[in-house]
Amino acid sequence: MRFVRIDRERFPELWTLHQAYKAAIGENAPTDRDRDSLREAMARGDILFYGCLCDDGTLIGCCSVSPAFSTFRYSRAGVFEDFYIAPAWRRRGIARKLVAFAAAESGVGSLTVGCADCDRDMYKALGFSVELGNMLAYDL
Repeated sequence: MRFVRIDRERFPELWTLHQAYKAAIGENAPTDRDRDSLREAMARGDILFYGCLCDDGTLIGCCSVSPAFSTFRYSRAGVFEDFYIAPAWRRRGIARKLVAFAAAESGVGSLTVGCADCDRDMYKALGFSVELGNMLAYDL
């Protein structure tokens, strides 16, 4: 297994995995417009994707880090999202390694994640141990 930053050459594989992620969490399937918007955001560096490749080079897991400045540590931080490991590859330690790789490679000083209550224990086990209250989104 190999961990990588996902670049534009791997975007088609990422898009397939991203669609599986959205289906798994019960969100609407992303549109072609969503795909184009994501591709453009990646090109600008607004969002960084990291992944795990199995031995044959197939992308089997991904996550994203959106860098920003945070007063939590008064430094560059990242919002952690889009975390998905293909079902056949779960329970092999890939998730923990992928989180650590994304944190190190993104160059952020901290990662925050908003998650459903049912995923809270999983994220704690992956190292997200500092509680910052409740995260809410303001949707325009």
